[in-house]
Amino acid sequence: MSHPAPNQGLIRDYELPTPEPDSPFRPRKPYRFGTLCATVDNPDQKDQYGSSSVPIYQTSTFKGVDGQYDYTRSGNPTRSHLEHHIAKISSAGHAFAVSSGMAALDVILRLLKPGDEVIAGDDLYGGTNRLLTYLKTHGGVVVHHVDTTNPVNLHKYIKAGKTAMVLLESPTNPLLKIADLATIADQVKQRAPDALVVVDNTMMSPYLQRPLEYGADIVYDSATKYLSGHHDLMAGVITCNDDDLAKQIAFIINSIGNALTPFDCFLLLRGVKTLAIRMDRQQTSAMSVATMLDRLGFKVHYPGLTSHPGREIHERNADGYGAVLSFTTGDKALSERIVGATRLWGISVSFGCVNSLISLPCVMSHASIDAALRAERGLPEDLIRLCVGIEDPVDLIDDLEHALLEAGAITVSAGADQHQFVRATVPRGGASISRAVEKLAYNEHSARKKEDREWFVSAPGKVILFGEHAVVHGVTAIAGAVGLRCYGLSSPRHDGKVALSLMDLGNFSHEWVLDDLPWDAVTSIGVGDPHPDALDQRLVDAIQQRGLPLNIDQNAQAKAAAVAFLYLYMVMTHGGERPSFSFAVRSTLPVGAGLGSSASFSTCAATALLLLHQRISLPPLPEPSRTPDEHDPGHVHVSHEGRRALPRQVAEEVNHWTFVAEKILHGNPSGVDNSVAVYGGALAYTRPGFGRKSGMEGIQGFKSFRFLLTDSRVSRDTKKLVAGVTAKKLAEPAVVEHILDSIQSISNEARRALGDAELPRDALLSALAALIRENHAHLVALGVSHPVLEAIRTQAAAEPYGLSTKLTGAGGGGCAVTLIPDDVKDDVLHALVEGLTSSGYRPYLTSVGGSGLGVLSPYDPANYAVASSKREDADQQPSLREAFEAKGIEELTGWAEQRGRWLYV
Repeated sequence: MSHPAPNQGLIRDYELPTPEPDSPFRPRKPYRFGTLCATVDNPDQKDQYGSSSVPIYQTSTFKGVDGQYDYTRSGNPTRSHLEHHIAKISSAGHAFAVSSGMAALDVILRLLKPGDEVIAGDDLYGGTNRLLTYLKTHGGVVVHHVDTTNPVNLHKYIKAGKTAMVLLESPTNPLLKIADLATIADQVKQRAPDALVVVDNTMMSPYLQRPLEYGADIVYDSATKYLSGHHDLMAGVITCNDDDLAKQIAFIINSIGNALTPFDCFLLLRGVKTLAIRMDRQQTSAMSVATMLDRLGFKVHYPGLTSHPGREIHERNADGYGAVLSFTTGDKALSERIVGATRLWGISVSFGCVNSLISLPCVMSHASIDAALRAERGLPEDLIRLCVGIEDPVDLIDDLEHALLEAGAITVSAGADQHQFVRATVPRGGASISRAVEKLAYNEHSARKKEDREWFVSAPGKVILFGEHAVVHGVTAIAGAVGLRCYGLSSPRHDGKVALSLMDLGNFSHEWVLDDLPWDAVTSIGVGDPHPDALDQRLVDAIQQRGLPLNIDQNAQAKAAAVAFLYLYMVMTHGGERPSFSFAVRSTLPVGAGLGSSASFSTCAATALLLLHQRISLPPLPEPSRTPDEHDPGHVHVSHEGRRALPRQVAEEVNHWTFVAEKILHGNPSGVDNSVAVYGGALAYTRPGFGRKSGMEGIQGFKSFRFLLTDSRVSRDTKKLVAGVTAKKLAEPAVVEHILDSIQSISNEARRALGDAELPRDALLSALAALIRENHAHLVALGVSHPVLEAIRTQAAAEPYGLSTKLTGAGGGGCAVTLIPDDVKDDVLHALVEGLTSSGYRPYLTSVGGSGLGVLSPYDPANYAVASSKREDADQQPSLREAFEAKGIEELTGWAEQRGRWLYV
């Protein structure tokens, strides 16, 4: 197949029906694509009046018994004309028109049954991700999200008899990643012959790409986009060649009744006629825009650029590069200013229209994807998507240049005329994750300096203040950071070993010889590249089978932590360097009490490993000129009221890898625990798929409050408790739904109060106390409390305390959380703590809502006050390890804060 430049149109011939030759001496050639688009002709459906435009059969029913049509839901002449026309330009035997692109995908996914497995890309349209998540949650369908740019990535998920569907986009939306459609289709058919290969072809349309020609079983388009071209209707089309598949699809459409209406069929037919000439103009302009942005130094995603990694594959797939591109600026706020400064580019979701559009996918089209999941899949928050229309490209570029200039993204070149622009310096602290990593991390082409510093890190635990259990059923939960923290200390060693010490998990300690680890199972993640959506199960299995000491099976918690630690260490390894070090972990958090201790550990481990592998770097600070006991502030610990010392880019990178560790520890975490451990403060979380706005949002301006956390020291069976609430909901749906609605109201009110900077503190504390009591009463009604929790609550509520208490987490034991107003006297509080202790409980006086991830700044060795007798080299700075391991839990926090200046998120 030849590949024309995007503005030339197609030059390939189509072996599709055309008029018979009028002479044996001069046969007619098959029509080109542009002619096929404009020529709406169905030999089997001639209009009785010879209408040159397909009539609109605006009727719901047809008279007669044996006619071709009886009810428009089942069939309509206008729709038949459209479907014949779509099949003709799609190299398809069958085509179906439905009410939207998502309706098309819904029809296709109804071919699945519970237990089926789907392999899908990791960069998908937000609506596709939302529907797949719904099926995963409610339909018993297993979904694997994979980077489809390399067909090999799919191999471990393709299982004969299990894999029912492979869902692809190429180019993907919005990062424009390219999949080798022919190779993937062939390899899927070899490994799982019954699996259906489905392609969302909306970005290309049949004009530029026809995936059925490359082995796809089903192709669908949101015809709202290029096929229509004017954004004046909603429509979706499905095409296939298999007769049995066509019958199943037709049955589903007729059953659910989402076929396209006659009037919309007429509009879509009209739009398709100009598809070729519209797309020629649009992709010519898109290439000009992409070239301009690339020249200015932005990271541009567009397969027409020679720098695009998938360009060669795309040129095998398609006959042009399309009219959608995206680029990053290095700063989300900068991107927002650019989008807001455009005039000709309309701020809107969707694409494919004759008018040019601009959007921020993470805020608009892909906002339904959880923020943590977006970060995990490498979707930059600063990404801008451009959907190029048919306006004059000179005007489009001029408007975009003005927006870039007004936003501060570019500036006029010194000594040049007003039309010569250069990239402006990214504002301090505004570099994107990838760009920050590129600048701060190890340069693969140069020698890597040995890491001789100790890194002292810490992260908070978390409590669910409101919404426990109800969050499982779609109610918003409010989570906050706890002042109790996990601490991790990495100490350099250069003996070819790595060691892990978990003093609070059965005093587990082990050393590994680096060369003995299962490196043959490792697929390293490049610097700046995100970890894939799925864990590398081959590496997890190899670590468990060949990388752990034999006696660790007796300590399940230590085993899980060791696997997570080694997994992160090994996949982060790059450039042939394997840092040798010891990592010791201590925790002032009670382990296993539902306070996020595993996420706190994961955050400490991820941070230390990112620093050791030189994938992140701390911001430079001025050397202190005074000793800490004079005027130098030394340790700075803020209450997370919008102030940060560690750059957000560092926090985002840590959070990404912490989430990976949490997957190893918990399988399918929500992302709440790790987000609180990294960012601190408080956030609101709503699970997707329950009709409410889903995702995680930080509660800005959250103030730190004193709380008493009381560990009941009674174990709880979280799965059994969750299952019990679900069973109660099935048995008494009206009762439980009323409780859930009430808890949602509590969460809403708490969120408003916590974020209200003008609400007096005493009024806020009073409101929180009332909400705590009300929330606990609902949890009791759900059957998740426990006699020990009620005893703790009664003890705290008694005179002279009068404090409000509720369970936190799963209940059934675990922890209780008690709000401590500012006016409670120390002696009264001390008496309560003593009383709870004498009752056999373990109380912790702490705060909720403080700082997140902390790293001890290493620039001043004098702050490392305790020297170690185990120092291997006199030139090294004093070690903290001996004192760190010797301190008692009750004195660990105070000692850590005195080590020097900490940097916090």
